[in-house]
Amino acid sequence: MTDQHNDALNEEDLGPSKSQIKREMHALQEVGKRMLDLSDEQLDALPVSDTLRAAIVESRRIRKHEARRRHLHYVGKVLRSENDPEAIERGLDAFVAGSEEHTRRHHLAERWRDRMIEEGDKVVGEFIDYCPVADVQHLRNLVRNARRDVEKQKNTGQARKLFRALRELVDEAEQ
Repeated sequence: MTDQHNDALNEEDLGPSKSQIKREMHALQEVGKRMLDLSDEQLDALPVSDTLRAAIVESRRIRKHEARRRHLHYVGKVLRSENDPEAIERGLDAFVAGSEEHTRRHHLAERWRDRMIEEGDKVVGEFIDYCPVADVQHLRNLVRNARRDVEKQKNTGQARKLFRALRELVDEAEQ
């Protein structure tokens, strides 16, 4: 009985298996591959170190297949040393149209817009608590114009303008 107990303790002390480490390494390389397709603005929006940013920019310059493959290994290695690779992956998911994160943020902005049009300044105040960097005056102006469109039963695009502004603010607040 003690031999089984000692074997169980020894297995726990070994840490992750070599296969598990390789799977994690390949997963981070895939994240790095996805990062290569980002624009400079999208890359700036991600919480990455200067070292990783420089590696991504450098990889865009490399054209030879083997050199690119080796550099992708380097990007994966740099990703392993990042503070929060999960946050980077969530940020990447937000850029992909159709991803769960993108859809969730889209619906969140829609709900804020609908509530603001229906309830007015009270909800704008709640949104300011949620996203303190928002320009209150501009937001209230957009809400007022969108409410006016609803009251007059016109569609001049004010609700769409409000939605776009809210979408940017929601993305900023969720980063």
